[in-house]
Amino acid sequence: MADSPKIVVLDDDPTGSQTVHSCLLLLQWDVGTLYQGLLDSSPLLFILTNTRGRSAADAAQVTREVCRNLKMAMAKAQSIKTKACLQPYLIVSRSDSTLRGHYPLETDVITEELGPFDAQFLVPAFLEGGRMTQNGIHYIQTQNQLVPVHETEFAQDPVFGYRHSFLPDYIAEKTEGRIPASQVLHFSASTSQDLQWLLSLQDNQYVVVDAVEQADLDRFAKLTLSASTQGKHFLFRSAASLLSAFGDLPPQPIPAVAMGETVQSSHPGVFIVGSYVQKTTVQLKNLLALPQVEGIEIDLKPLQNREVESSQIRGQVLAQADTIFHRHNTPVIYTSRPPLSFTDLSERLYFNSLVSDLLANIVQQLPTRLGYLVSKGGMTSNTILARGLNLSSVRLLGQILPGCCIVQAAPGHRFSQLPVVLFPGNVGQAEDLVKVYECLSWRSAQADERGKS
Repeated sequence: MADSPKIVVLDDDPTGSQTVHSCLLLLQWDVGTLYQGLLDSSPLLFILTNTRGRSAADAAQVTREVCRNLKMAMAKAQSIKTKACLQPYLIVSRSDSTLRGHYPLETDVITEELGPFDAQFLVPAFLEGGRMTQNGIHYIQTQNQLVPVHETEFAQDPVFGYRHSFLPDYIAEKTEGRIPASQVLHFSASTSQDLQWLLSLQDNQYVVVDAVEQADLDRFAKLTLSASTQGKHFLFRSAASLLSAFGDLPPQPIPAVAMGETVQSSHPGVFIVGSYVQKTTVQLKNLLALPQVEGIEIDLKPLQNREVESSQIRGQVLAQADTIFHRHNTPVIYTSRPPLSFTDLSERLYFNSLVSDLLANIVQQLPTRLGYLVSKGGMTSNTILARGLNLSSVRLLGQILPGCCIVQAAPGHRFSQLPVVLFPGNVGQAEDLVKVYECLSWRSAQADERGKS
């Protein structure tokens, strides 16, 4: 519809754009950057807050800062009498489809700063990744079985763990009873809920949304967008699939199978793997089995025990990577897999920041002639974009695999036009890192063949 709201997404890591394309991803949120983002022609705008990698206090502070700057940027945009700027805005708090994140902290702050809202909707379905919600219960598809999410490894997360898959109970648990499960409404495609039902919502009503196929989200998005144009003020806490329904975009300009054409250099790329979930570990093992791929493991235990300095590890990793590049092979820099134990949350967060600093410093000193860069893990990806590559914004090209974004550094940047794959830790099949390597390494393979002839 011509007067559809601009969809402004506060994304708690860089992977929420994993179902869309051609929009801006902002890594800074000063008023000027937000203003330019609001003027962009795409119906979607992502602000990458990286709050999932922060403490609760820091997450609240960052979310509040983004919202206050966003209000000023919106007011500035509304003062310009252009059609683009006269659009209403719709706010989405995008987070993990496995229910990990600072909830309800982030939506509470957004409500304080940008509310009041008539309703807020919890929509965690990420259909491309096998996460769906049916009869209010959130499931993960595993080997052709639907497993309630509270029975998976994600519910045991040391920072964001939970006990319930039935979303009204999850809301009651996370709000510590402030919102009882009995007060949470349920939107389902199998019911007769329609536009009039949405228009009747008021006073920050909590609603959970079923979705087992994209058509469910398409219908929900159409109805909520229509209600928004009629004056309703809604807030959404969602995974990525809802955003493709809101965006209603045409096919991405560069098909997934042709993403290798974005590689400008015949030099090898590099993989940075920070995610430690089992899915990532399986994918990593298959990648390291390839003949022209060489692993560089960062053993985190000595770093945790302060037996070695970050600068020493950085020097060793870069020296190994340089040797691998000279063999015209692809280095895979990955953190050690065994989980570490910590005495408390503050110690864990401090160590996570230490590892983030290390990975950012490694990326900063990689050769600029790289063919491409692949980042595995949401928080790892934010570190690489914002600090390793020192980017303030990137344009999303699209998806190289379902759920895996590919962005490109701007011309003139130190890593000019470098393709960067943002691969979430909990997404993909066993061979998907191998598929990304095969898609992006074709120029390097051609150079090898020329060298042998």
